[in-house]
Amino acid sequence: MKELVEYVAKSIVDNPEQVKVTEVPSEDGIIIRLEVDPEDRGKVIGKQGRIAKAVRTLLRVAAARRNIRATLEIV
Repeated sequence: MKELVEYVAKSIVDNPEQVKVTEVPSEDGIIIRLEVDPEDRGKVIGKQGRIAKAVRTLLRVAAARRNIRATLEIV
């Protein structure tokens, strides 16, 4: 799942080398933390949060296939 978020984020941003994705276990499942260059943060979030919502949906589907729960945090 970490790889999925990393792939999508690197395709969106201008500085793909600044993308950092970490996986943190939690009580409910896992938390995926996405860190990008401050200039690219708007591109990852998108207008009215549409891109972030789409990435979260993809992550939720991938997690459901593995019977776990995953959430995305954009740092």
